[in-house]
Amino acid sequence: EFLIATLMTLLVSILSMGLGLFLAIITVWAKIIQNRITRFIASFYTTVIRGVPELLVIYLIFFGGNAVVMSIAKVFGYNKYIELNALTIATIAIAVISATYSSEVLRAAYLSISKGQLEAAKALGLNKFSIFFKVISPQVIRHALPGIGNVWQITLKDTSLISVTGLVEIMRQTRISSNVEHSPLTFLVTAAILYLCLTTISGRVFKSLENNYSKGFTV
Repeated sequence: EFLIATLMTLLVSILSMGLGLFLAIITVWAKIIQNRITRFIASFYTTVIRGVPELLVIYLIFFGGNAVVMSIAKVFGYNKYIELNALTIATIAIAVISATYSSEVLRAAYLSISKGQLEAAKALGLNKFSIFFKVISPQVIRHALPGIGNVWQITLKDTSLISVTGLVEIMRQTRISSNVEHSPLTFLVTAAILYLCLTTISGRVFKSLENNYSKGFTV
């Protein structure tokens, strides 16, 4: 049961991180283009989400999402109660949170690229897509990897908050097992060991990626 819960924790973390990076890219784009409206919306989003407790964000998305879906359903004459899938809600909630941190990491990585490189790429006749994929993206990845690794660790540990949605991940399984066996300390230590294993392995994976992308570069 703990193995299944650990796999669920990993699944939610991976899905949330992927969706979060997608939202982060959109947020960064909205901040760096010369448009006050998109910049305001992106800044408002990151400020609000980072300014309120993460558990509150999960509650708002969990109950707010159900309310929105039911409101739309009522428009089409469907009046029964609708409850969104716990995995979907958990993924969206954690992704919304992680995207705010990832966006700052990606924006800082983008701003670290010398403007001279972009001007040189334009002078060579490269189009926007070539500049993005051959000049910008490789350098953004290299500069952003350490920060993205930290965001991944935060995302992984934030999954402990989604037990409120009813999804059985490590912390939810810990509570269930503690109630059944009446030995909370045993299962809390088990959960701590599982999270420590996950974060340690993740740290080594990201360190390997950092070393790979730093080949040929000197600090």
